[in-house]
Amino acid sequence: QLQASGGGLVQAGGSLRLSCAASGRTFSTYVMGWFRQAPGKEREFVADIRWSGGSTYYTASVKGRFIISRDEAKNTVYLQMNSLKPEDTAVYYCAAKPSGSLVNGLATSWGQGTLVTVSS
Repeated sequence: QLQASGGGLVQAGGSLRLSCAASGRTFSTYVMGWFRQAPGKEREFVADIRWSGGSTYYTASVKGRFIISRDEAKNTVYLQMNSLKPEDTAVYYCAAKPSGSLVNGLATSWGQGTLVTVSS
C-alpha cells in the first residue's frame, strides 16, 4: 500500500514536499515515483527513483526544480517541489512497480492523490 501526503496551497515560487509511505512488501528492487493530473488533462509522469541504487528520472518540465528521494529506513519516497508554478497545480499520485521505469505510466501500486494548488 502507498500513502501519499503533503499537498496544499502555496504561492508561485514557493515549495512543498510530498511524501509517499509504502507498506506491505519488500521494496528493495522496486521503482517508485510520482504522477500528476491537472484539471481537464491526462495524468502525466513526474519523476521516479530506483529503490536500489537511487537513480532518478524526471520529466523535462520539472527537472531542476523538483527532487525525488527515498528514505530506506522509513520506506518512504519524497518529492521536494521548489520554484512552484501555477502550471504545477494538479493532484499528485505516488506509484510503484517491481522494476523498470514508471515513465510509460504503468504501475502495479497506486496511492491516493494529494492536491497541490499553486496560486499566481
